[in-house]
Amino acid sequence: MRDTLTISLPGSLRRVVTRSAKKLNMTTSEFIRDAVQHKLWIDAFDETRRTAVPKARARGVYTDEDVFKIIS
Repeated sequence: MRDTLTISLPGSLRRVVTRSAKKLNMTTSEFIRDAVQHKLWIDAFDETRRTAVPKARARGVYTDEDVFKIIS
C-alpha cells in the first residue's frame, strides 16, 4: 500500500530533480523515493558509527588492521 506525500521544492531544484530522474530513466517519484531511502540509510549508518566508534576506541580499536587482528 502506498501513501502520497506532497512536497514543495523551489523551481530550480525541481528542474534539477526532473533532469536527473530523466537521465536515469526514472520517474520523478522513483528518484525522490531513492533519494529519501539513501538519506535514511546514511543517517542510520552515521548513528551506528557515532555509537560504535567510542566503544571501539575504548577497546583499543582504531584501524582496520586492529579489527583484522581481533577477528583473525
